[in-house]
Amino acid sequence: MIRSYNLDFCKLEIHSNHMIATMYEGIVVSINNNSILIKIAEEHFKNTPFVYITHRIHSYSVDPIVYIRTAKIPNLVGFAVVSNDPIQKTLTKYEKTFFEKEFRRFDDMKSALTWKNEMIKKYPHKDTSSHKQKKRIN
Repeated sequence: MIRSYNLDFCKLEIHSNHMIATMYEGIVVSINNNSILIKIAEEHFKNTPFVYITHRIHSYSVDPIVYIRTAKIPNLVGFAVVSNDPIQKTLTKYEKTFFEKEFRRFDDMKSALTWKNEMIKKYPHKDTSSHKQKKRIN
């Protein structure tokens, strides 16, 4: 791990090619919260391809506009949700409709990190907007 942050709404870990966010119980991930995460990602990853991983341990809500804005980050190559909660399986199918890049749900962190490595290899360039990424529904 390169750096960690304890924000008002989440714990955030920055690694060389990914970030892991664990949101706090009961929060709403708002556009303002997302702007903070985007600023941190831009600071740490600059032109480096990276994957965002959310570790859904707690129950919280996300403003769907967040996904639309997050997908516009040029060097973001994928978004992973880690949760073995059956409700999250249904929820992530809905959330994917707002995200125009690779978006997957995993039952465990190990699987998400393996997928992250695949995404970094698949999209080695800094600007992923030129790639025609396909949304997968799992």
